[in-house]
Amino acid sequence: MSDGVRCLWMRGGTSKGGYFLADDLPPGTAARDAFLLRVMGSPDSRQIDGMGGADPLTSKVAVVRRSERPGVDVDYLFLQVFVDKAIVTDAQNCGNILAGVGPFAIERGLVPARDGVTPVTIHMENTGQVAVAAVPTPGGTVTYRGEARIDGVPGTAAAIPIEFRDTAGSSCGALLPTGNVVDVIDGVPVTCIDNGMPVVVLRAADLGVRGDETREELDGDAALKARLESIRLQAGPRMKLGDVTDKSVPKMTLVSAPANGGAVSTRTFIPHRCHASIGVLGAVSVATACALEGSPAASLAVVPDGAAKTLSVEHPTGEMTVVLDLDEAGTVTRAALLRTARKLFDGTVYAD
Repeated sequence: MSDGVRCLWMRGGTSKGGYFLADDLPPGTAARDAFLLRVMGSPDSRQIDGMGGADPLTSKVAVVRRSERPGVDVDYLFLQVFVDKAIVTDAQNCGNILAGVGPFAIERGLVPARDGVTPVTIHMENTGQVAVAAVPTPGGTVTYRGEARIDGVPGTAAAIPIEFRDTAGSSCGALLPTGNVVDVIDGVPVTCIDNGMPVVVLRAADLGVRGDETREELDGDAALKARLESIRLQAGPRMKLGDVTDKSVPKMTLVSAPANGGAVSTRTFIPHRCHASIGVLGAVSVATACALEGSPAASLAVVPDGAAKTLSVEHPTGEMTVVLDLDEAGTVTRAALLRTARKLFDGTVYAD
């Protein structure tokens, strides 16, 4: 691969990574993963010899191809490249990197641009679910400039609304893979939930913390992280995820009462470092947990009445608003939110 590979580097939501056409990458999973590790500079805590930003949020990859599925424009495979381990995993989805898939597909000619807004229907290979991104394309050209703000990203950009379809049980086979709203692990009540992202939701107070600590404070709490990991390792098999020792799921989200007028306050471990914000699909799963009567999250969340619920999920750098539609049985039928993306560079990346 000494000639390099075409790549578009993009911020998607509150994450950042490389976007590749599937056909541009080396054939075969082993060769592809070896290439991506070199591109990112992993394993190395600084990723000094690669493009990674020494953080799980900036060591991500989107692999995109034209879809052959009826009614779908593109297939999107998300890959998490570990920072300090030689691991590339497709065990989870990423709703932040997803925000850049629609613009990328249009930029690469996989989807023809309309004048105004171009909807891009995306099949998420990691989970088998579908999302529709509404990409602003005035004059038939992708624009990244706009007035939308999302917490965790400075400035403004063009709004990219994303609607998720059929996300329940995306990785675990059921919204509540254990069959319970509440399970008790190591004496702690938890909700094991998967509405787009496998998450273990638990009250911060049950772990002896407030839930409003900074990311750095929680990352430095070795005893807390050990307890969380013990719970996570036991939750993995219960959630039909098997041995999760070397997996990036399930995520672990501590919830507490909202501090800034939202529905709930969160601190999420992804899974071993505290997230600077919260993942898109993680926020959908947590918001859904808030709507489940009897769950640890519901016991302290402020949830509006009605079948259509708008929930502001607070996180260390702001909030993420999730819109849930529920049917008469209380089942979530639709989840949507707003993201932004920005193209950073388009060129050639090298692994040799």
